Amino acid sequence: MGETISAAASSSASKLKNQEDSFYLHMHPHELHFPLELKKNISCCLQLSNKSDNYLAFKVKTTIPEKYCVRPNIGVMLPMSTCDIIVTMQALEEAPPDMQCKDKFLLQSIVARPGATTKDITSDMFYKDSGYEVKESKFRAVCVAPPPSPNPPLSVHASESLDQEKKQISELTEERDYLKKGNKRLQQALAELQISKLTKERNDVNEKNKKLEQEVHTKGQGHPKRNNHVLFFQFQPKLKRRHLLTSIASISFSFKA
Repeated sequence: MGETISAAASSSASKLKNQEDSFYLHMHPHELHFPLELKKNISCCLQLSNKSDNYLAFKVKTTIPEKYCVRPNIGVMLPMSTCDIIVTMQALEEAPPDMQCKDKFLLQSIVARPGATTKDITSDMFYKDSGYEVKESKFRAVCVAPPPSPNPPLSVHASESLDQEKKQISELTEERDYLKKGNKRLQQALAELQISKLTKERNDVNEKNKKLEQEVHTKGQGHPKRNNHVLFFQFQPKLKRRHLLTSIASISFSFKA
């Protein structure tokens, strides 16, 4: 009987010590600031610190469980250790009125037995009638404007307009390059045409020169006969009259021929 009382007293003393040590579970920060961006999940980090010599079990609750995802939401912390809790706000379709957020969280902690793991912890341990001294701390969520971006995202309309402008610029660039190539080909064709025209003109001139030379040569072969008669006529003035008439008749016959 005495041993039972002594054991009970020892257990009670140990429980009181554990209750005091349970106050060594700290959290930071006390407000979770969510930079609000519509249609996008946003996460914040809550750090827990166990500054006691005991194993501490914890559980995180929220007033709107369908809006937040807490990982891990239950676990065990070793003595003098820290743990990061990731709280994710599900994507919102529209911002809350005046950016006011009234969502709250509750952090519960108890002293666990040495060597305990997460598998040993159940939700029933955090009830007030569970026999454990439950330490509770509250924190809340705060919506804040996102930090300014050096390149703010474009609206759908602006993005489509920008894409259309880029397409037009690309088309104009292709058309310019095509016209440049066409202009180059045209210049080459004109140069070739000009060369062909000049070559034809040169050939025509050469042909005319040849014909003219032939005509001059042909005419030059007939002229000496007339010139001989004329010269003969000019350089024989003392011939008798009969011989003179004969010479004139001969010249006349030559012209008719």
